[in-house]
Amino acid sequence: MNWLDKLERRFGRYAIHNLMYYIIILYAVGFVLQWVSPTFYYKYLCLDAGAILHGQIWRIVTFLIQPPSSNLLFFIVTLYCYYLLGSSLERTWGAFRFNMYFFGGVLFHVAAAILVYLLTGLSLPMGTSYLNLSLFFAFAALYPDLEFLLFFIIPVKAKWLALVDGIYFLYTVLQAFLPAYGGGVFGILYKANALAAAISILNFVIFFLGSRNMKPYTPKERRRKREFRQKMRPTNQYADGARHRCAVCGRTDATNPELEFRYCSRCNGDYEYCQDHLFTHTHIK
Repeated sequence: MNWLDKLERRFGRYAIHNLMYYIIILYAVGFVLQWVSPTFYYKYLCLDAGAILHGQIWRIVTFLIQPPSSNLLFFIVTLYCYYLLGSSLERTWGAFRFNMYFFGGVLFHVAAAILVYLLTGLSLPMGTSYLNLSLFFAFAALYPDLEFLLFFIIPVKAKWLALVDGIYFLYTVLQAFLPAYGGGVFGILYKANALAAAISILNFVIFFLGSRNMKPYTPKERRRKREFRQKMRPTNQYADGARHRCAVCGRTDATNPELEFRYCSRCNGDYEYCQDHLFTHTHIK
């Protein structure tokens, strides 16, 4: 059992479900605010490390409302893509793991901004671009062969788009060490931006390296388990007419109709648990 399994057993019930729905609402609020007062975000809400260290701690959260574009059409298309990425990751991993991944990215964003400020004295107005990039990297790692229509015409697999994004990201980091960008004020700016980029994307690296066995969360494995359950589940599973029974306490939907029952994707076998034991039971391997 890795560290994510332990955290999910203990805190899984507190996960925010449909997280991307709320993030999309924040982007929409930011888009409207940008039209009403274009400078308000950068004055009072953006991720300004200097302002945070001087007491404006709300910026740790409010920077998330920065919209991905000021163009209405591109904004709508981008929000649809972000919702597709986030909701797909949540369905594959579960709400708790997706919450951990997203909010881990937020923490690394804040840490990157503060570290850059402490080392260089620069307050980089970091937005959510690297956070959204980490979502796409995770999506491409799980669904490498899923195709996107580039420019609504050209089908391109997610893994190739992720490769292009990865090359651009590496260039952002490496350009700080190139002689042409290494001197003067601009050299410091390039190094600060490279440091911020590298730290911001660490949640992707740590999450996948820390999750030693991601096979149970791959789409192919989850589809196999779902098909197996559908084939093996009879119309009336138990003698008393109940269709669901908790493998821990033995309660059923017939004796306790107020309970909700779920199958555990990490148990080897067709084991079902009530809402009180779904996150607290010992996984059967």
